[in-house]
Amino acid sequence: MTDIRYLAPGTLDEAVNAFAAAAGAARILAGGTDLLVQMRAGVVRPGVIVDIKKIAEMTTIEETPEGGFRIGAAVSGARLAEHPRFGKAWPGVLEAVNLIGSKQVQGRASPGGNLCNASPAGDSVPAMIAAGAVVTVQGPHGRRQMPVEAVPAGPGRTNLTPGEILVSFTLPPRPAGSGDAYLRMIPRTEMDIAVVGCGVSLTLEGGKVTAARVGLGAVAPTPLLVGPAAEALIGSRLEEEALAAAAAACSAACRPIDDKRGTIAYRTKVAGVLLRRTAAIAAERAGRA
Repeated sequence: MTDIRYLAPGTLDEAVNAFAAAAGAARILAGGTDLLVQMRAGVVRPGVIVDIKKIAEMTTIEETPEGGFRIGAAVSGARLAEHPRFGKAWPGVLEAVNLIGSKQVQGRASPGGNLCNASPAGDSVPAMIAAGAVVTVQGPHGRRQMPVEAVPAGPGRTNLTPGEILVSFTLPPRPAGSGDAYLRMIPRTEMDIAVVGCGVSLTLEGGKVTAARVGLGAVAPTPLLVGPAAEALIGSRLEEEALAAAAAACSAACRPIDDKRGTIAYRTKVAGVLLRRTAAIAAERAGRA
């Protein structure tokens, strides 16, 4: 059996250098709730594990000067839930993050790990997409930013270049009258993998939608930003015609598979149903904001 080196660098530069030097043989340990399971199953056999939990930038939640939030890639769902203001600004994102596993798992699991695991059904990703979250990554050639939806490349694959590490998520400030929500369909009542997941973020002025974003998960090889669904909502008062058009746009965006949890036809139908329900919750929250 091959020995595994465990490294716990104290700075991001050290982590990037160690990760890049391993030339593809390393894995990042944020929460470990995916990595350790995959290692036990023999799916991955890293030569080096780079633990990022001792790096302050990766484990902090900060409010930006503009009124947004910066969340370190290794911040756990439990820590995010404890923040006094994040859940009030982004309740849908928090709901999605706290659907990753059980209460015990949430003490370890991070949205950074959920994104980089690159499962099409990752719960936090559609909600982050709807929120317009941007990630910061750092590698041997410096830092760059990219929208969350640009990170997944396919099941188990990302668009990060060799040696790059996800550092943080930045969520924008919330205008007055904004709300978001996330819903998923699962066969069981909890601790299951989404058959379809839908995130919606809305801004309302005088009852009219002035801004919208829609994210879908588990219906394509990667989570999706569904622009046509958002466009159908903008300018409306969420009348039936607008909701029907947005639901149809979600169904049209689907490129799912048949598996034991759901058929192509079922997932395609449910995507539209969830859009309606999620938009209603987001609008109700926007009306209270």
